[in-house]
Amino acid sequence: MTSVQGTDVDVPTEDGAADAYLAHPDDGLPRPGVLLYQDAFGLRPQLRSMADRLAGAGYAVLVPNVFYRHGRSPVFDLPEFIDPATRPGLFDSIGPVMQALTPELAVRDAGAYLRWMAERPEFADGPVALTGYCMGVRLALRTAGAYPERVAAAAGFHGGQLATDAPDSPHLAAEHVTAELYFGHADADHSMPPEQMERLAAVLTEAGVRHRYEVYEGAHHGYTQADTAAYDKAADERHWAALLDLLKRTL
Repeated sequence: MTSVQGTDVDVPTEDGAADAYLAHPDDGLPRPGVLLYQDAFGLRPQLRSMADRLAGAGYAVLVPNVFYRHGRSPVFDLPEFIDPATRPGLFDSIGPVMQALTPELAVRDAGAYLRWMAERPEFADGPVALTGYCMGVRLALRTAGAYPERVAAAAGFHGGQLATDAPDSPHLAAEHVTAELYFGHADADHSMPPEQMERLAAVLTEAGVRHRYEVYEGAHHGYTQADTAAYDKAADERHWAALLDLLKRTL
């Protein structure tokens, strides 16, 4: 495993500055870039650890606090181990912040993150990859559709509400996507039922998007997040294998 350097950085946006975490091999060489989109709990040690693992595999990784309009991370008062069953009011504070990040704002911010990556010496020239978790899968899909020339691949794990009836549903970005996509759906996830999985796959197929999706049996929404009650070690390792395979083939 490559030795890794991690740094807290600020990324200028049209609405201020997003605090973020940057991880990369510490050899000073530019590396293929990965933009990692958070889950609802936000930028915290767990996501920094995931970025470090990707950096150790040879990538330069940016993890922005996508809730930066509501404050620097940690935006929420989270316990070290997150179990919503013991904190029933947790989403009372998270929900409104998630809803405030509209598709328009998310796409505008994505442009800022991608520009910043293109200008930094840690990142190699050329397109980048995206990986997203929970709500971050929606952000990754929208980013791939809005900036096809910048995104070579995008992966999403335990994403929810990806193919709804809403007029701004994330799956409607499919017609603009040129990246290769991979989705690791949790089968015990009420936010991504089989009919949405099938709708997403059908739209991607019709648009000619290279994609694959797998259903991780027995896994719950949040299975990659080791600091939560949803964590599933076997599903998490499966996610790492799929993600690293996608990155190796596309970057």
